[in-house]
Amino acid sequence: MALSAPGGARFGRGSDRIWLDDVHCTGTEASLTECRARPWGDNNCNHGEDAGVVCSDSAIPEQTPLRLVNGPSNCSGRVEVLHNQQWGTVCDDTWDLTEARVVCRQLGCGTALSAPGRAQFGRGSDRIWLDDVYCTGTEAALSDCRSRPWGDNNCHHGEDAGAVCSGSGISEVASLRLVNGPSRCAGRVEVLHNQQWGTVCDDSWGLFEAEVVCRQLGCGTALSAPHGAHFGQGSDHVWLDEVQCTGAEAALTECKARPWGEHGCNPGEDASVVCSDQGQLRLRLTSGPSSCSGRVEVLINDTWGAVCDAGWGLPEAGVVCKQLGCGTALSAPGVAQFGHGAGDVWLEGVSCLGQESLITECQLSRLGPGLCGRGSEASVVCAGQAGPGLLCSVLLGLGALVVLICGALLCWRRRRDRAAGNPLGHVHLEELGAPGTLARPQGVANPEPPEEPHSEMTWLVREDAVL
Repeated sequence: MALSAPGGARFGRGSDRIWLDDVHCTGTEASLTECRARPWGDNNCNHGEDAGVVCSDSAIPEQTPLRLVNGPSNCSGRVEVLHNQQWGTVCDDTWDLTEARVVCRQLGCGTALSAPGRAQFGRGSDRIWLDDVYCTGTEAALSDCRSRPWGDNNCHHGEDAGAVCSGSGISEVASLRLVNGPSRCAGRVEVLHNQQWGTVCDDSWGLFEAEVVCRQLGCGTALSAPHGAHFGQGSDHVWLDEVQCTGAEAALTECKARPWGEHGCNPGEDASVVCSDQGQLRLRLTSGPSSCSGRVEVLINDTWGAVCDAGWGLPEAGVVCKQLGCGTALSAPGVAQFGHGAGDVWLEGVSCLGQESLITECQLSRLGPGLCGRGSEASVVCAGQAGPGLLCSVLLGLGALVVLICGALLCWRRRRDRAAGNPLGHVHLEELGAPGTLARPQGVANPEPPEEPHSEMTWLVREDAVL
């Protein structure tokens, strides 16, 4: 019996004629030539599409049965394997495109488009059979890859692995990718139709549509849905226009849209997506007086970059401080308050409510290198773990404030004296009769009233007594 029907020249490319194409069998025919097909030699293929077969009575060990469930087709869904006559799931620890590629090849479903984890296609309810699966990508079956012993795992069903393959089994599910962005989870949206990649027009494009794209690619949730060829303009067909999704679809092509290739778009209207899963994304503060104040920088694809200060404020700074365990935000300086970074500006238009736990949970208008110019980097000053340098800066600032207040009071007193017609720094004795506030002439215990011609006597008042 047949175990799988691999395509894509799985067993190498042929070098002679391609005799058959579009072969359709019911499974009951006695020979392949009894199946419906194009006329002999009539095809639109190349040898990279040569078909193969794996039978149970073959020289290779029998493969463990495999299936994809709870997806939109038999080539997209939660990965399940059969062991001891019981179906079970695969844990998403170490799960990525390499493992998904083996699954898609084993099922004859083309190439792997994404390898979603976190029970993207729902939680299984039976055993978790495989964990820590490591494939090289050349294995004939998932059970040929290295892994823990069957049933040995440290997972729960919220970590069930999935796979999305290009050969969907139903024509409505097309290949999908994000290009020209900083990672595979951010970029211009492109779909594969008639063996050719093309773009999606940004008419009616929004977060619902972006959410479907991110889910289909296993890239988390949608952060933004940029318009206007944000990640560059495509050069091929515009395949989809006026895409309208509810947000619950498993694939973009399940959403309502115009027919393939029919559009009313102009160049530069390509749709884009920024998803939450950017691979390795870390946060740090640099050049500040303590570990909890400084220039905000993020790490994307092993490259550190700054955050643009456009729209930057206390809600955004508060999320950064919370994420770094630095308490609340005291201020959110911009204009490169803590110096210029050496790398690119990665994030722009960050908009937070202040309740988020991670900066990537906030809305982003743009993600990618070369957004803001130098001098536009955002910074934060957090309340937690204020180092000596920051403490001294705060104390010096308070001291300067006290001096300013005292100076203002002195100026006010002198202006009042001038308005009263008195010499600067003097008051009438009758006005200040309170004891201990007047400076008596040295050597005189009880000075006598002055003689004529002066009609009154003024006494010098100590400035420290006045203030």
